[in-house]
Amino acid sequence: MPTSSQRYNAAEKLKDAGQLAEAAQMVEELLVDDPTYVLGHMMLGKIYVDLGKYDDAIAHNKRAVELEPNEPLNHSALSVSYQRAWEGTRDPRYIQMAEDSLARSHKLHGG
Repeated sequence: MPTSSQRYNAAEKLKDAGQLAEAAQMVEELLVDDPTYVLGHMMLGKIYVDLGKYDDAIAHNKRAVELEPNEPLNHSALSVSYQRAWEGTRDPRYIQMAEDSLARSHKLHGG
């Protein structure tokens, strides 16, 4: 059986080829077997934003933050998901959450 890393790399190739639904399915299956694979959650966050599935994107980026709460990149990615959710929906609740996540990222990064 391929490793999580190998499965992630295969999904990334699909994503890069524009096969977002197929890549998402592959990563979802990876996460069934390895639910703590942070990169998988991060990739799904990006894919689901691109597909307009903002709540799913946010859920996966939140999970990445839960798994690695001291990683600034995870907070930045969550902030981007909130920003894109706002752009796609114009729901103002996403603005404050985006700013809060970005502030946590900056704080962790030492700025």
